[in-house]
Amino acid sequence: MTPLNRANNVADLRSIARRRLPRPIFDYIDGGADDEVSLRRNVDAFADYELVPDMLNDVSEIRTETRVFGQISRWPLMLSPTGLTRMFHGHAELAVARAAARHGLLYSLSTMGTTRLEDLAQAFAGPKVFQIYIFKDRGLTAEFVARCRAAGFHGLALTVDTPVAGNRERDRVSGLSLPPTLTFRSLLSFALHPSWSLPALTGSKFDLANVSHKIDALASGPMSLFDYIGGQFDRSVGWRDVEWLAREWNGPLAIKGVMTPEDAHRSIASGATGVMVSNHGGRQLDGAPAPIDQIAAVRDAVGDAPDVICDGGIRRGSDVVKALALGATACSIGRPYLYGLAAGGEAGVDRLLSLLKEEFVRTLMLAGINDIAAIARRHVRHRPGTRLR
Repeated sequence: MTPLNRANNVADLRSIARRRLPRPIFDYIDGGADDEVSLRRNVDAFADYELVPDMLNDVSEIRTETRVFGQISRWPLMLSPTGLTRMFHGHAELAVARAAARHGLLYSLSTMGTTRLEDLAQAFAGPKVFQIYIFKDRGLTAEFVARCRAAGFHGLALTVDTPVAGNRERDRVSGLSLPPTLTFRSLLSFALHPSWSLPALTGSKFDLANVSHKIDALASGPMSLFDYIGGQFDRSVGWRDVEWLAREWNGPLAIKGVMTPEDAHRSIASGATGVMVSNHGGRQLDGAPAPIDQIAAVRDAVGDAPDVICDGGIRRGSDVVKALALGATACSIGRPYLYGLAAGGEAGVDRLLSLLKEEFVRTLMLAGINDIAAIARRHVRHRPGTRLR
């Protein structure tokens, strides 16, 4: 059996990725901000919820299809935007998108991705979202909107939780920057991982493909990721900018990074069609609530129609069932598919999505639920002895 075939869960794929990647690259995927409290809580919070099953229901057929961003999805999962994806595997975003298409899932491309949005759209006919920022240069943001419309993207996700980059200390220790300014220990790790290092040196040029034509981040010598992001993103962004973007795009738009019922309600009032409840994978504000703990209150605030996507902490198919029971439309994953990508390229992402789908369907069957439309809050409860945060 190959290592991928021996992987039984996300944790196994993470272990393979850890062995295959140089330490600085793995830490970039795996790390969070400050003391990584939110990073851990995102995952651990799911254990505070218990599934309450129904018995003696016919589960010989399970209906899992839904709509996210107005597009059909075979089950309630989407692939979140992740920047710098080429660092983890040479086939980068295209490998992830192809796996997503095979599984009938929506894929989201990051502004900070390493594949041009037009190239991805040409290669990927499935449902796709572009993750966008409000830049200081509003003309660049408007250009992205026009490019996405011309390329046939189905929705936008506006990330709002990055007025400044989080304090990701693992990256500081390793010296990960653009271009890298590495320590001796980091360089040794690259030397000990030739299966990653040689393709990285000889493969396609590493490029922030969607912004490099206007922001030459790589031409001015070493620049940390933190300084680069902080220098390009606008800290004055407000609700009027959301209203402007909603008018410019005039299509499915989710606000990514919303954590409170009040901000969720304001997002919909400002023209968004949904929210992605997210703390950026624990990479921004350490100590922020776990997304799963906010889903019920956010759903109550926005009503039944808008998309409410739980973004962060998903490690099992059962986590998706819990989120749906609390009111989520769907869940989104980032780290898990990057572990799969690093572990085995497109085949690794495919293995990850297959495992999660199997767990999801099995959980529904064991819970006596034959249609995701029938999932209700009575199917989940807070575990006695834990406090709802």
